[in-house]
Amino acid sequence: MRVLLIEDDHVLGAAIRDYVLSIGHAVDWMKRIDDARLAIAGVNYELVLLDLNLPDGRGLDLLRDLRSAGSTVPVIITTAQDQIAVRIEGLNSGADDYLVKPFDLFEMGARIAAVARRYGGSPAPEIAVAGVTIDLGRRTALVDGENASLTAREWAVVERLLARRGGIVTKPEIEDSLYAFGAEVESNAVEVYVSRLRKKLGRDFVETIRGLGYRVKA
Repeated sequence: MRVLLIEDDHVLGAAIRDYVLSIGHAVDWMKRIDDARLAIAGVNYELVLLDLNLPDGRGLDLLRDLRSAGSTVPVIITTAQDQIAVRIEGLNSGADDYLVKPFDLFEMGARIAAVARRYGGSPAPEIAVAGVTIDLGRRTALVDGENASLTAREWAVVERLLARRGGIVTKPEIEDSLYAFGAEVESNAVEVYVSRLRKKLGRDFVETIRGLGYRVKA
């Protein structure tokens, strides 16, 4: 999943970025609203982590602009403002969830997973595909009752494919889920990860649609 982090606190921002990277998502970190707008204009993000108080404006104004423009990208607000009125304003402005600082990074990871499942059309964390039982909440995969151990990036590919079950996911879309701005994209990275998933989860788990991309059957 490609995540946009908008946070001006250097220490907290680095901690969030490193944690989200550790659970297999690509992260672009912006510290100003203007930079965030430019990033959003050029990248199809799957999640935004949005601070409310930023050096060049209010995060809520950016959120309202996104929703007014028709954007449905999931947004989780992260802020030190814990007043009920502020939470209500954020949710009414189109936020999907709200985290009050300081928060536990593992809780943030659970919130990210829950929002991703809702937007992927699978609110239940457990999904059965081609003889494999996937629990997105716990990040476990069972093949014939045996646990298959996946790396963080392999999970990123699985989640990207499951978010569009039955539909085709292109190679560039998978790359977007794996690499942030400035990262060197290996030409055969997607093929390598798909090959690994087939070895661990079975050849029928991912279908190659020649010339178009990859698909997990609905």
